[in-house]
Amino acid sequence: MEPLVRASLTLRTLLRRAHGSLLACGLAAFVVYGGAAGAPRVAQGIAVAVWAFLLASRVARKVRASEDAPLLVDVEIGALLSVALEAILVRYDGGLSGPYSPALYVLVALVAAFARPAAGIVVVTFLLGLEAALRLVTLDDADMNGFATHACFVGAFGLLNLALLRAEVARIRATARARVEAQLVRLKEDARSYRLLGAGEANDRDEVRSDRLARASVEEIHQSVHYALDLLRRSLDLHTAVLLWLNDAGTHLRISELSSASDEIHDAPFALGDGVLGAVLMQRAPASLRGLKPSYKVPYYAGPCPVRALAAIPVLEGETLRGVLALDRVEDRPFSPHEEEIAAQAARFCLRAIQNERVFLQLERAKVEQGKLYRAAQALGAALSEKDVVEAGVRAAREIASFDLAAVTVYEDAARSHEVVAARSAAGEIDDLVGVRFSHNAGLVSMVVQNRCPLPYRGEYEAGRQIVLSKRLPWPTHPSLLVLPLLMHERALGTLILGAKRRHAFGDAVRPTLEVLASHLAVSLSNARMVAKLETMATTDGLTGLLNKRAMLDAAKQKIAASARFGRELSVLVVDIDFFKKVNDTHGHDVGDLVIRGLGELLKRQKRATDVVARFGGEEFVVLCEQTDEKGAMLLAERIREELGKTSFRTTSATLGVTCSIGVSTFPQAGADWDTLFKAADEALYVSKRSGRDRCTAWRPQRKAASGVRR
Repeated sequence: MEPLVRASLTLRTLLRRAHGSLLACGLAAFVVYGGAAGAPRVAQGIAVAVWAFLLASRVARKVRASEDAPLLVDVEIGALLSVALEAILVRYDGGLSGPYSPALYVLVALVAAFARPAAGIVVVTFLLGLEAALRLVTLDDADMNGFATHACFVGAFGLLNLALLRAEVARIRATARARVEAQLVRLKEDARSYRLLGAGEANDRDEVRSDRLARASVEEIHQSVHYALDLLRRSLDLHTAVLLWLNDAGTHLRISELSSASDEIHDAPFALGDGVLGAVLMQRAPASLRGLKPSYKVPYYAGPCPVRALAAIPVLEGETLRGVLALDRVEDRPFSPHEEEIAAQAARFCLRAIQNERVFLQLERAKVEQGKLYRAAQALGAALSEKDVVEAGVRAAREIASFDLAAVTVYEDAARSHEVVAARSAAGEIDDLVGVRFSHNAGLVSMVVQNRCPLPYRGEYEAGRQIVLSKRLPWPTHPSLLVLPLLMHERALGTLILGAKRRHAFGDAVRPTLEVLASHLAVSLSNARMVAKLETMATTDGLTGLLNKRAMLDAAKQKIAASARFGRELSVLVVDIDFFKKVNDTHGHDVGDLVIRGLGELLKRQKRATDVVARFGGEEFVVLCEQTDEKGAMLLAERIREELGKTSFRTTSATLGVTCSIGVSTFPQAGADWDTLFKAADEALYVSKRSGRDRCTAWRPQRKAASGVRR
């Protein structure tokens, strides 16, 4: 039954997707078997209606498609057009070799132009197959030589048209791409010359957005400057008003913007002292020239000098030369002082437009950086554990700068040692460094902690001369490296290490923001350590390092609930030191603390990884053993008792030995909750005490604890 259902679903899907192709083949069969010439008019009308509906629906689907239409749509459109053209030729031209048969070449050209290559091949194959069927069945023409020649021409025509069209499209796209790239390069050079981008700056992962902002600022500058120059040219009756701007290297001038009536403008950059403008640039003072001759060289004109008067005003930003505003006239009429003052004001306007866009771009970048730091502060504030803080810090750093590896180290001042607490790298080169410790040395990490400032200088790593962690711990030779100190009240908690394969990855654009992030990371790391310390103090006994009573009660509830759910046994051991009060009274509380710590260490050694050990109060300890029956718990209790009996504690005057008594109870026989279980183990402990001490006793239902006080 299942294969039948699957076949039915497959057939239904095929019919839904390919019904247009099937109908096109049906129309082709109708034409082959005389439908174009000898069928009744009603049948022909129905065929034409079906054909028109199919073609209209396929064309509409192709037009509505936001991307390339499905291949099947192109094939169906080509097949329907082929059927219509062949039917028209058979009906009105009497065959396929008449005067209108070259229309087939037009159809092939259309298909090759507007359909994808694969669809074009399928349509040409369908067209030739339909023509062969018409010749054999409808026209009774068995001469295949003529059909073969015709088929070769159709195929060659389609392939040539496809190849030429695709080649032309590729050429146009390449030309357009080259123009766009050249324009982008020009805009970026203008941005650098206007100091909207730093010279040689290596942008981070926000390079696209930064470039987009810079391009928008350059366009705004060009519009403002062009407005001023055009107004200046029209009001002072000038031939050309041009703003020449110094390049980023300070060696060449190029046209930044101009308004001119001349078509002979030379747009290429020219040397700083080239032509009649050299004196203006050297003296940095306005100059007005008249009586210019065609042999004089005005650098922004391609041919002979077409003007007779020229004024040049240097554009100064403070004491720094930024460019020149040049005005010229065809008439030999000198510039008046009033006109020179107007030109100087126009030069100041152009400079202010550039400065305003520079400030705007800096504000936009500052807003973006503040947003990154705000998100980083939120993520770091939400992280409570040291691991979460480190991960949040690395994620925030990746949003600020692009890097290939990152690591975080912490510094222990008392031991003068460093530990790698996190390491991430794209290829896993440093992932195995997590947990590695190294002593304070002459490496970059140690120097950063000692001097509390980022290293290396300019973020450039010299693998042959610099050590990152220590000599025994190799570091990838990426050219960009930045080690940032994690400072908390001028105290170095550790370092944040970033490395990148791209050169100049940690330039001035990202370095200050990374330093601020490092300070946030240091505060969050300190807070996480404090939280961890508080949690430890709240759950751990300060003398033994074991769990305290509150933590043990929480763990006991969880383990009893798990044992009840999965039907497993669980045992409780209550361990008490015999005559502990006598130890304190005889040897002092320092020796008593030594004995308690010794028993705590012994219990740590004897327990399994899944067992829980706690100091329950005074000299009493509790061991909680998962999946342990009474027999197994008694074996563990005997090992603890025997091991403690063999242990000697050195005091200032003598060697001390102690014993212990242990009570054991097992879930669920001794109780279904913690209070009942603990009471049963405590009753068994009383029995051990009253029976002579230094022994282990398991709880029994009929056993009652004797009265008395334990000591």
